[in-house]
Amino acid sequence: MIEINNFSMNIKNSVAIALQEDIGSGDITASLISENNSCKATIITRENAILCGTQWASEAFLQIDDSLKLNWHFTDGNEIKPNDTLLTIEGSSRSILTAERTALNFLQTLSGTATRSRYYADLTKSFSVKLLDTRKTLPGMRIAQKYAVTCGGCFNHRIGLYDAFLIKENHINACGGISNAVNTAKRNHPGKPIEVEVENLDQLGEAITAGCDIVMLDNFSLEDTMLAVNLAKDKLKLEASGGIDESSLLAIAKTGVDFISLGALTKSIEAIDLSLRIN
Repeated sequence: MIEINNFSMNIKNSVAIALQEDIGSGDITASLISENNSCKATIITRENAILCGTQWASEAFLQIDDSLKLNWHFTDGNEIKPNDTLLTIEGSSRSILTAERTALNFLQTLSGTATRSRYYADLTKSFSVKLLDTRKTLPGMRIAQKYAVTCGGCFNHRIGLYDAFLIKENHINACGGISNAVNTAKRNHPGKPIEVEVENLDQLGEAITAGCDIVMLDNFSLEDTMLAVNLAKDKLKLEASGGIDESSLLAIAKTGVDFISLGALTKSIEAIDLSLRIN
């Protein structure tokens, strides 16, 4: 699970890169405005959503001008509705307009991720299964989107390639089998979680014998998923994955798997419609 306070430098760096991408050698349009011109501005939402990304938006404004005064009226994870005022900003008109698009880009993308996650979390709230994100995130936005997933009520899979093993088909083939891969993983990085992806019940049996922590059931049928749950009971955790959408989600949740991973939480999102207005 992402603890966002541990990633403050990631936020600063992500925002700095985004601002440089947008501003380049300078905001020539904002330069039309007098340096002495100050204003009050608000960011509003035009649709229902789950808010996320306040720290990224704040960082965008404050990296441009740390004298700006920001007053958030909602916090990450809050439900917001059309015409709600999310943020009030006071200070230099130039600074506010220069930071505007970068701040809104973070806010609308992360709110879209959180909103999508809340939708799926609500679908399965009567089951004990945990819905997990994947590494199918926007490049450079891994930490941000995984944080947004938790704001929406879902959970994080591994953050990257460094914090847990996920031994998939190509790894298994290159290592000479599931047992070899799992044993090497235990030897190389003791204590790191080990997950193995399997494509059939025979491979599930191998993974159980090898002593991994989690098995990912890749594109299993509903019938085979139920059989897998019985085989793995009290031995290890099971994660269902592959081609899962709204039409199949509830049926899979009913099988008793521990986790369901959904690339849709981070890749099939729609940015939330937000607007900044100068008063």
